Amino acid sequence: MTKQPIIKKIDETSELAPQRKIIHIDMDAFFASVEQRDFPIYQGQPLIVGGDPQRRGVVAACSYEARKFGIRSAMSAAKAQQLCPHAVFVKPRFEAYREASAAIQAIFLEYTDLVEPLSLDEAYLDVTGSTLFSGSATLIAKDIKRRIKDVTGLTASAGISYNKFLAKVASDMDKPNGLFVVLPSAATDLLESLAIRQFHGIGKATEQKMKGLGIECGYDLKQWTQTRLQKHFGRMGVYYYGIVRGEDERPVQNNRARKSIGAETTFSTDLTAIDEMLIRLESLTKKVIDTLQKKKLTAKTITLKVKFNDFQQITRSHTEEYPFNNMDVVLARLPQLLDKTEADCRSVRLLGVSVSNLASFDEQSEPPEQITLI
Repeated sequence: MTKQPIIKKIDETSELAPQRKIIHIDMDAFFASVEQRDFPIYQGQPLIVGGDPQRRGVVAACSYEARKFGIRSAMSAAKAQQLCPHAVFVKPRFEAYREASAAIQAIFLEYTDLVEPLSLDEAYLDVTGSTLFSGSATLIAKDIKRRIKDVTGLTASAGISYNKFLAKVASDMDKPNGLFVVLPSAATDLLESLAIRQFHGIGKATEQKMKGLGIECGYDLKQWTQTRLQKHFGRMGVYYYGIVRGEDERPVQNNRARKSIGAETTFSTDLTAIDEMLIRLESLTKKVIDTLQKKKLTAKTITLKVKFNDFQQITRSHTEEYPFNNMDVVLARLPQLLDKTEADCRSVRLLGVSVSNLASFDEQSEPPEQITLI
């Protein structure tokens, strides 16, 4: 199912500017979408990843075509086949999912260092201090979605608001390929109208308990005092009391040091000419070096990534003697790395460039060398 991204309730300049700007990105039917991308025969099919209807097993993920039949993740494979006898079952390819996830995470870091991955297919981004697109979180999210589509061929949904909880709620409001904004002025009405099952952090067991207490929606939950919620739900009662009022001060946390910067692209038509590959690599290198310079970093290792048309993937790397942060070093090295592959006799589906062994200027006693390779 393909939809054009939509934007709702956008008046960022007046309402979101004084507050935090949090984006939640959630990939659409991630595992199934990777399978449909890599194997076009599955496109448009009710596809189920994981499980075996002939044995005990559960659905790991399913396409939107399968969801129309009521199939959901964690459902037994046997039940899924009952609901849709013509569903296609495939085994998970976690290496492919991790590869796509790594490319997506690299895209996030082009926009902000404050990225908190939640899983392979979703993450929070804090863009409060960003100057991109004049500081518009909505336009940043829209561009992130575009970049993900261009680089991976996959679609994502984005939610934008002033805290993590509301951004998470927003990303579920218009899937797939959606973009939804929750401003402070709209939060109260939205939260009161939500069914309890739509509140992130309220699982099936808690939902049933709340319904047994007469809590069916956000409005019902809001009538309860914090003390009363704590009595029935312990310390989580404090959390429920806050989120139904749009309160969530949790920061976006990224405690991992950045290890590499990269860019890659999958071609609509396989490449066979080395000269054309080098032209594409130059464009990718510019993106990498622009990010490296923007972050005031240097690198020492250059890595070339090549995926052939049979989906075999290889990498070739070289570590320079001196740190660098300019294009000339990378562009001089790439032909040598490409020569160590079979790109001259095999069709190429994807090319990527990354740099690693990063260091900030402050960590160096001398500026990066501007060296010339022969």
